[in-house]
Amino acid sequence: MIRIAALYRFTPFADPAALRGPLARLCCGAGVRGTLLLAGEGINGTIAGPAEGVGRVLAHVRGLPGCADLDVKESWSEVMPFGRMKVRLKREIVTMGVEGIDARRDAGVYVPAAEWNALLADPETILIDTRNAYEVAEGTFAGAVDPGIGTFRAFPEWFRANRERLLAGKRAPKFAMFCTGGIRCEKATAFLKAEGMEDVRHLQGGILKYLEEVPRGESLWRGECFVFDERGAVDHDLAPGGGVI
Repeated sequence: MIRIAALYRFTPFADPAALRGPLARLCCGAGVRGTLLLAGEGINGTIAGPAEGVGRVLAHVRGLPGCADLDVKESWSEVMPFGRMKVRLKREIVTMGVEGIDARRDAGVYVPAAEWNALLADPETILIDTRNAYEVAEGTFAGAVDPGIGTFRAFPEWFRANRERLLAGKRAPKFAMFCTGGIRCEKATAFLKAEGMEDVRHLQGGILKYLEEVPRGESLWRGECFVFDERGAVDHDLAPGGGVI
């Protein structure tokens, strides 16, 4: 079986370029494929390979500055979902394009998967899916607002244009946001706080962690979860779904 690990960590890297070579060599030597992004704000990506090889790479990443508490979501597949290994340098590990947003410093409140349903049951909660429209089409949480965006970069403009509509009728609004693995919604919470929103929360570990921890009978998830690899989508058991490419 192929071990798949989706990971990210917002942490300052003084010289991300210096981290690229050793990380790329380790991945290739361990038989690991996928994509890892490095930037001054941290690391993000998904890798797959032999269990021991993926373990070696994760141990290396956890040894990088500020990455000891690396957030990892794991699943398994009978086939390798990636064709090759890429370690790339980026300006942002998830592109929003808004200057001054520091997700490590300013992110909203993390909500564990076990507490997510209770938050969604509160009528004052404004639930927003921060993913792209084609991802939302595969599945989402019941009652979630779909921004209908094509890229995460479009999220700030969408929010600014729809702020008043979203807040209408709410006496004590709570924003709850989610994405596949947690990285986009975490950065989105920092943006909303910069826009003056006070009560902003996001699903810790994203949809993948929710599907891993919440039983089907208690789940508010509807459909499948789009993933950026050859599986196409995963079902509630994190197995390749009907959207497999």
